[in-house]
Amino acid sequence: MEWSDLKLFLAIARFGTLGAAARSLGLTQPTMGRRLRALEVSLGQTLFQRTADGFVLTDEGASVLAAAERIEEEALAMERALAGGSRQLDGFLRLSSSDWFGAHVLSPVLAEFSLTYPKVVVELLTDSRLLSLSRREADLVFRIAPFTETEVISRKLIHIEYGLYISRRAPHPRAGGGAGARLVTMDEAFGDIPDVGWLKRMLPQAEIVMRSNNRDVQATLCASGAGLAVLPRPLGDSLAAIELVDLGEAPPGRDTWVGYHRDMKRLARLRALLDLVIERLAH
Repeated sequence: MEWSDLKLFLAIARFGTLGAAARSLGLTQPTMGRRLRALEVSLGQTLFQRTADGFVLTDEGASVLAAAERIEEEALAMERALAGGSRQLDGFLRLSSSDWFGAHVLSPVLAEFSLTYPKVVVELLTDSRLLSLSRREADLVFRIAPFTETEVISRKLIHIEYGLYISRRAPHPRAGGGAGARLVTMDEAFGDIPDVGWLKRMLPQAEIVMRSNNRDVQATLCASGAGLAVLPRPLGDSLAAIELVDLGEAPPGRDTWVGYHRDMKRLARLRALLDLVIERLAH
């Protein structure tokens, strides 16, 4: 079995569908299916049970999974060690962050970095998934949850203040009520985040009319008059069509953390970018 076969097998085991696994590897779904069939034929084993909900490991597949993950970790450790020793300010860096943070906070810093180091190609993925630093799905990750992995070096980068916004010249609600007020808030999958609870407490009579997991979408809806929205101040303050609402208490802010794998700490291009990000953003 070749390393490319193991990567294909692991992708299907982790994503559960051919389509998602194919996208993660930059392949087409038909190609993924053909290669999986060829792999199973070569091994003489059925690795996955095909169900209506996706691909489920068979007992033989589960045995292969344990071995494949050990091989993957050794291969990735070697890749990280080789990459981490590079002193060249050229090459490739993949970053991961939330959508609004990437668009409104990171992008200006990345533009400055690109002018200084034009031979470094930076790829920014704005994804709600927590990408793996160990598997090199990203080299540098920005997120609101602290890193707990022992192999990750991390620090608190910045505290982001949040505010309640409404379209300009619209009537402002009063704290403790909110009757007749319309709210644009997070989708139900994010119903436990602090600003959602704050809205319920401050405006208990307000009506939720729109939901989105994308802060830029919420800001656009707010600016279009759909309703009030809690937004990060770097995003909300940048839009002329909306204004802050003062309820006597600001929404809870959030900390943003940055992390990278310890094997990458000597990678010159990562250090140069991280130093600039800290210089421009850390308080």
